[in-house]
Amino acid sequence: MLAELEFYQLTSIGNREVNQDCMAHKVCADYAVFVVADGLGGHQSGEKASQFFCRGLIALADIYRLQIQALGEAAVQAWITETVAGMRKLFAGDPAASDAHTTCAILYLDEERVITAHCGDSRIYRINAKRVIWRTKDHSVPQQLFNEGKISEWEMGVHPDQHKLTRSINISTPPLVDIVSFPAIKSGETFVLCSDGFWEFVKEQELLGLSQADSGKPELQKMAKMAVLRAQGKSDNVTVQWVRKR
Repeated sequence: MLAELEFYQLTSIGNREVNQDCMAHKVCADYAVFVVADGLGGHQSGEKASQFFCRGLIALADIYRLQIQALGEAAVQAWITETVAGMRKLFAGDPAASDAHTTCAILYLDEERVITAHCGDSRIYRINAKRVIWRTKDHSVPQQLFNEGKISEWEMGVHPDQHKLTRSINISTPPLVDIVSFPAIKSGETFVLCSDGFWEFVKEQELLGLSQADSGKPELQKMAKMAVLRAQGKSDNVTVQWVRKR
């Protein structure tokens, strides 16, 4: 089944001086995992946080892949908890550690299930050729306003409080993530993982272009460039992973 997976990924610095986003993946014969993380914090602390998280998560993948068979979502929570413990060791003695935060968006697939996990405002979309079936709900002030019906989906990305998160990954606190399970990925189904620099300026309807049968890397590149251009010189880092079963 996973031999039929198709995926592309890209990252851009946007209009920032450094890229604090990080992405990683591991695709094996019987499972695959993808992760996007958006670091927050000055003096390279955000950059370190996102890199430490992504690399640590992937390094533990084989171990937790076996546990997921028996424990499902509980194993994913344990996986993330151990990843953060590994970050704590890497940050040991670093004065920037308390300021180092990151979001995360994780997609796990095997022959029986799909599991997503996220914290912060990096997103995962589940789409088919006709509609956006589902997306993660941001842990942010604009998401709360959207839930209350005070702003629209499009206004979330351009809201002045867009970068105010209500949750993030930090070594000082236990990781609080939302974990969701789905049946195994279907033929033609597409998942998109992205940092806020991507989704802020891409409309949900436009995402359907990434789910068409003939879409692929050129369409993903075009949409990422469009997100940067629409930011009018104020683009955040842009990172996106596109995963589909043929």
